[in-house]
Amino acid sequence: MSAPEPGPERVVADADVLAADLLVGGDARRALDAVREHSWTTLVASDPLLDDAEAVIADLADADLAGDWREKIETLRTPVDHPPGDHPALASAYRGGAMHLLTLDPRLQTAQAGATLGRRLDLSVRHPKAFATLFDAASLYAAAVGGEYPGPDRDPRK
Repeated sequence: MSAPEPGPERVVADADVLAADLLVGGDARRALDAVREHSWTTLVASDPLLDDAEAVIADLADADLAGDWREKIETLRTPVDHPPGDHPALASAYRGGAMHLLTLDPRLQTAQAGATLGRRLDLSVRHPKAFATLFDAASLYAAAVGGEYPGPDRDPRK
């Protein structure tokens, strides 16, 4: 199965961002709320990526909360498959045609990582704060869907 055509409306959040969204809020929540409040945006995630986030949540909080989170995130994400051993977030972005990767990992945010990834992927790797600050729903809607931006159409907290 080939990866879908990359799209600016397709976003991957690394396990650290997914866990921070639930447990901390702040920049991670602002960034993911921007994705969740629009039906035309897509959160892309593989099972290994969700497994990593679920393990972090279980370690930092408890297994019940992690299980509840997993049940909910399964309804929000678009699943993708990738070979075992691949970096779950990078592989999710590649296999899912995502043009945005949100991460707290400073190694993925370096200029060198960007240059290396840029040779193979049309992918912007950003800290959630940068994504939330730069997210422009109206221009993204025009590029991804076309037409006049109708505004948010979902409650990001449900």
